[in-house]
Amino acid sequence: MTRRIILAIALLAVAGASYQFLGTRIDAQRSPEPGRLVDVGGHHLRINCSGHGSPTVILDSGLGDILVEWEAVQNQLSAFTRVCSYDRAGYGGSDPGPFPRTSWQVSGELRILLQNAGEHPPFILVGHSFGGYNVRVFNGRYPDEVLGLVLVDATQEDQYELLPDTWKQLSASQLQRWQSQAKWLPLQIDLGIARLRYGKQLGKYGYLYLQSKYLKARASELQHIRVSAEQARSAGGIGNKPLTVLTGVQLDTALKTALSAQDFLRFQQIWVGTLQARLAHLSTQGKQVTLSGAGHDIPAEQPRAVVDAVREIVAKTPQRL
Repeated sequence: MTRRIILAIALLAVAGASYQFLGTRIDAQRSPEPGRLVDVGGHHLRINCSGHGSPTVILDSGLGDILVEWEAVQNQLSAFTRVCSYDRAGYGGSDPGPFPRTSWQVSGELRILLQNAGEHPPFILVGHSFGGYNVRVFNGRYPDEVLGLVLVDATQEDQYELLPDTWKQLSASQLQRWQSQAKWLPLQIDLGIARLRYGKQLGKYGYLYLQSKYLKARASELQHIRVSAEQARSAGGIGNKPLTVLTGVQLDTALKTALSAQDFLRFQQIWVGTLQARLAHLSTQGKQVTLSGAGHDIPAEQPRAVVDAVREIVAKTPQRL
């Protein structure tokens, strides 16, 4: 390789890195992520709290989602109580945290985050998808701080045995893809290639997804999701605390396309009729609410359903703790 070629490659690398650095700074100034950074002992997590009153509602996102995904829900909740969303370690504005990223690790960090941010119990915990494991583990570890729970189309620990084999194959493929991305995509991010290819597709907060720390945290959560599932199982039930399970009936188009008609029907029956129903049975006050007009992404598709579920718990248990 001649000196000219080496120099050209070096210049392209510098140009790409500069494009990534400057582009990220401009995006962050144009669309800053709300909230503030709080030390949780060795690293910082971003938390965004709004509204006044008690109990305080804590929003825990699904796998791969950052705190801004709760924007519509948080805006409505803050009209009548205190509410906080946050980025798990590695996500959004939060620093990377210790690995592996399991629900036990997440729930412990969340407890420290709330304490150091000056947010006081009682809490109503809202967990979407993978976040459902996290809030259940939090309740199991710190039950005296939790007033009630809302599980939003949350994962359930028996799904890995009960759902169709084709779904298991899709999940394995997703894990392989995310692990691969965590290895090779960071270089593309650092050199500005990923920004050039995907930046416009990801929207105004896309710069928060184009981060190596995010890819690694997301991959770790998925890689150890069975561990988190068993941690949620070990957390046990939640006694007689109010519990609402919101279930989306409209399955994702990608999932419907990937599964055969028979497996799609089986998936829907098991997810709605078995797995989500089992979540509702975690409490003697548990109930399941099916949403015919929503799929898995209920916080974006029907935020009002989440707000109504929280409002009902607030009305039922004013300052019970």
